[in-house]
Amino acid sequence: MEMYSSQKVVLEVEYFGEVGTGLGPTLEFYTLLSHDLQKVGLSMWRSNFSPDKQSMEIDGDELKNGKTNNISESGLSMVTSDIVQAPLGLFPRPWPPNADTSDGSQFSKVIEYFRLLGRVIAKALQDGRLLDLPLSTALYKLVLGQSLIYMIFFLLMPSLGRFCKNYKSLLVLVYVHRAIADLCFRGAPIEDLCLDFSLPCYPDYILKPGEENVDINNLDEYISLVVDATVKTGIIRQMEAFRSGFNQVFDITSLQIFSPDELDYLLCGRRELWEAETLVDHIKFDHGYTAKSPAVINLLEIMGEFNQEQQRAFCWLGCGNFGGAFLPLIPL
Repeated sequence: MEMYSSQKVVLEVEYFGEVGTGLGPTLEFYTLLSHDLQKVGLSMWRSNFSPDKQSMEIDGDELKNGKTNNISESGLSMVTSDIVQAPLGLFPRPWPPNADTSDGSQFSKVIEYFRLLGRVIAKALQDGRLLDLPLSTALYKLVLGQSLIYMIFFLLMPSLGRFCKNYKSLLVLVYVHRAIADLCFRGAPIEDLCLDFSLPCYPDYILKPGEENVDINNLDEYISLVVDATVKTGIIRQMEAFRSGFNQVFDITSLQIFSPDELDYLLCGRRELWEAETLVDHIKFDHGYTAKSPAVINLLEIMGEFNQEQQRAFCWLGCGNFGGAFLPLIPL
């Protein structure tokens, strides 16, 4: 990707030892690369798992250890256990400002992964390819150069968002009544929560040097540091690497005409359930079949009953990627 992404020609992929070339292998390449970029072991993304959880080895050992992949009812493995679980979309994992950036360090690899991600997304947009990459609305806002405030936590981590909102409410009471000693959080004094100045979920990310604990007097500072680490200081180098990789293909500022939802549609396709009446408008009938053929009618009825997982499996079987939008897909 580093060698060819900057070229204006459409990128096509060919696998060593395989006969097929052209669109099919290319679509499969983008899909497989999308999944690889979501591995837990890359330490790129916030995850519901522990941040130091290592990725699984793809050599069959997971079966020996009793570990299995999550299989959809269609029988196709859609989400493996080493893929980041982010129900609200992918967002960069924060790394402390003093993280080791020397060659070979984990964080230096993270920076290169984000640079690769920028190239891949830009080339996919340039060539009109779909990616199976569920990015969060907050990340799209950063890509488009839009600022994020602490309320964006509701798009990333609802529980932490409510946490910050409740504490902000306490601070309002402090400013209004000046009754610091009487203020509690759900019946408990702030000091009894035993909060220190480390980033929630990332104890190695120290927000403030020293062993000071959080109390009502420094609660405002603590919230500000958490927000800054999550959406600015802790991810600024990753986003700079992403933009650097993207700009190798074309100028990232060109995307500012789009909204986050429009950009997600261009990159990942429209996530909607199919209807038989819509599908028939995008099918070219041949070999004696028409829209009135019983086999075609039966097929469209079955496809119209697919849920989202079954749609993804059908697209993977017929087109080499998991795109949910039927219109831009081209059969193999």
